[in-house]
Amino acid sequence: MQLLFWLLLFGAVYSYFVYPILLWVLSRLQTRSRAGADAAAAEWPSLTLIVTAYNEEKRIRAKIQNTLAIDYPPDRLELIVASDCSSDATESIAAEFAANGVRVVRAAERLGKENAQLTALRQARGDIVVFSDVATEIPPDALRRLARYFAAADVGAVSSEDRFIGSDGAMAGEGAYVRYEMWLRRMESELAGLVGLSGSFFAARKQICAQWDILSPSDFNTALNCARAGMRAVTSPDVLGYYKDLQDPRKEYQRKVRTVLRGITAIARHPDVLNPLRFGLFAWQVWSHKIMRWLVPYFLAALLLVSVALATRGGIYFAALLGQFAFYGVALLSHFSQALRRQPLAKLVYFFVQVNIGLADASLRFLSGQRMATWQPSAR
Repeated sequence: MQLLFWLLLFGAVYSYFVYPILLWVLSRLQTRSRAGADAAAAEWPSLTLIVTAYNEEKRIRAKIQNTLAIDYPPDRLELIVASDCSSDATESIAAEFAANGVRVVRAAERLGKENAQLTALRQARGDIVVFSDVATEIPPDALRRLARYFAAADVGAVSSEDRFIGSDGAMAGEGAYVRYEMWLRRMESELAGLVGLSGSFFAARKQICAQWDILSPSDFNTALNCARAGMRAVTSPDVLGYYKDLQDPRKEYQRKVRTVLRGITAIARHPDVLNPLRFGLFAWQVWSHKIMRWLVPYFLAALLLVSVALATRGGIYFAALLGQFAFYGVALLSHFSQALRRQPLAKLVYFFVQVNIGLADASLRFLSGQRMATWQPSAR
């Protein structure tokens, strides 16, 4: 029972603490070529920017206007709106910008975001394909910054970093947790590459998109295809995508569950990515960042039960039980108290517990046979 306690404790902390330390050490030993300074205009790669949309008549005009304001050589930039069989005025509004070079393609049937992207990919002419959602606001200089990363021959895909805007126009987000995630992604980027990109704004070489799985999230599938090609998917801290923060906690929770459910589906469809003999350090990163993290809620639940059984032995086991009760007590009180949730430590505890409830929810839905095929963008 004591051995089980320590094994469960290790499993619970591995993904969040042990893995980042190992990742930091290994990334420091890795030397990589980096993209150089700004290139001359004649050297800019040709880009195809694909904006995926489903029933976005309220936001598509602003998105296209934002896209047209991007500072990139016009003769090197192609703009495509990929409609996932929208049933509202999305396509007709997008077609109004045909004189500005915007093309509209419509999927033959509504099979999800990745299928709409594939429909556009088949008509894309750029050497680099940039994917973006309607909800994403792209800064004018973002594509120039993004394109520089492809000067490194081993870079197959580039991910933006997310920034959330509150209803008051100020930066919002999940504080320390988001900063931790961004740091972790940068370490993975330096080593074997990201195991998942920002699905709302990322870019990839056209050849990386040749194996396109419409039933797996494109952000994960692109990272996997980079590893298959002996390349990396990297994060770009200077390329930002701005999003309106989801004000309804229930919608944010549902978004997290959908994201994890789609991620589990992707691993189930491509289990070879877990083979270190084939993918080396990339497979280790997938195990550590994805699989071990998805198992954390089960490690924590089992650890609590084992702690109860060992509490009568006193010492560290009794202290561990008290610590867990205090931790979950803070999360429970924070759920009912907005004032407490505003406190940094309580906010972090509450968010951590909420994330792990979402992980358990998503994994149980997957085991029950639920899958996430069609796509419904979050209303922001």
